[in-house]
Amino acid sequence: MTKTAAIIGGGVIGGGWAARFLLNGWDVRVYDPDEEAERKIGEVLDNARRALPMLYDCAMPPEGTLTFCGSIAQAVDGAAFIQESVPERLDIKHAVFAEIQAACDPEAVIGSSTSGYKPSELQQGARDPGQIMVAHPFNPVYLLPLIEVVPSAETAQAAVARASHMMAEVGLHPLRLHREIDAHIADRLMEAVWREGLWLVHDDVATTEEIDNAIRYGFGLRWGQMGLFETFRIAGGEAGMRHFIGQFGPALKWPWTKLMDVPDLTDDLVEKIASQSDAQSGHLSIRALERKRDNNLIAMMRALKQQGNAAGRLILEHQKRLAPQSVEAAPLVTQARVIPVDWTDMNGHMNEGRYGQIFSDAAEVVMAHVGADDDYVASGMSYFTVETDIKYLAETHAGERVEVVTWVTEGRGKKLRCFHEMRRATDGEVMATCDQLMLHVSLETRRTCEPPAPVLDRVAALAKLHQEA
Repeated sequence: MTKTAAIIGGGVIGGGWAARFLLNGWDVRVYDPDEEAERKIGEVLDNARRALPMLYDCAMPPEGTLTFCGSIAQAVDGAAFIQESVPERLDIKHAVFAEIQAACDPEAVIGSSTSGYKPSELQQGARDPGQIMVAHPFNPVYLLPLIEVVPSAETAQAAVARASHMMAEVGLHPLRLHREIDAHIADRLMEAVWREGLWLVHDDVATTEEIDNAIRYGFGLRWGQMGLFETFRIAGGEAGMRHFIGQFGPALKWPWTKLMDVPDLTDDLVEKIASQSDAQSGHLSIRALERKRDNNLIAMMRALKQQGNAAGRLILEHQKRLAPQSVEAAPLVTQARVIPVDWTDMNGHMNEGRYGQIFSDAAEVVMAHVGADDDYVASGMSYFTVETDIKYLAETHAGERVEVVTWVTEGRGKKLRCFHEMRRATDGEVMATCDQLMLHVSLETRRTCEPPAPVLDRVAALAKLHQEA
């Protein structure tokens, strides 16, 4: 089967699934009877096209083809991955699965975005229960990597393996549950916080905004990079988790929570919550809130990426699979990427320090091309930049697609000199240039030295090719 995904149901979640696959080079077919589906998915895609590439320091694959289909059968025909994201009604889902399985490939994976139903409930009456599993995502699907994969006893192990492989291929993290359970893992945890939040509003302890502030200024930041148990392990100090549980475990018996009780959602309570929510963020449109959310997530995940932790580690691993191997050319294309939001300054354009970074990244591609790669650095040798001359020719803004082309203008002895041009991808305008001189060094002595013959020969050959071009 080809890299084709079928998305059945094109709402917020279905649109996010479509964007995740489409921007990772898959062809995507969508079926949704809503007359506004094409417009709605188009708006989700506009956000995704801007946001997802900002996580990566390389070019995304060429975008796949998006097709809106007139029937479920047309959408799923030949698709390798099929994701159901229709309303949370079991009768609707059963009817959709029947149509899917009447037309899909027997080897296709069928996932459901359901947040509440167990796979055994979804499989009731199915022609082939082994194809069906829960694949529960988190909004926005095109940015957040977690997918809860929940099989039942009847789900084929091979189908789960294929599903996990395909999800990882588009940068997602499939988290397989050991057994099925109502609401899976993450929603059960969020539900506990949600219940407490409802009581805090109901009892006039705090407003919706104050509760959100407690999360986003406090434990939400810790959870975003370390989770729950690892956070509490640190709270236990040198003695670790056992000490933490011994010290704070008794508090679990205190009357702090109302987890088994929920306030009645009376008209008055609903109005209180809604009016507080309107006061908090009603001045922003949904699209503006989505843009704000995406910018925050990009900045946080890029920070985690720099540290190689949590969601950032997943992006780094996926980026390695996305980045093409450089080929012998004059000039070399050493960067092809989107400018991320955290690279801009108070003037709204790319900070001058980031020009140094993008040209540094370009130089590392040249280094890898001549054999001075990560393993080479680990062996104790590298190239250090000793001089740069950067010229800023045009403004560069967040979300712009750029590429850097590089000529090796000198390559002899200890010297490796590069001339870089950063160009706007849409029209080829040169936005900045950099003349960069590097010297070969020993990382043991921290002094310059001659590179070994294989690297020196590659540098000289590349410089000769570029001089003759």
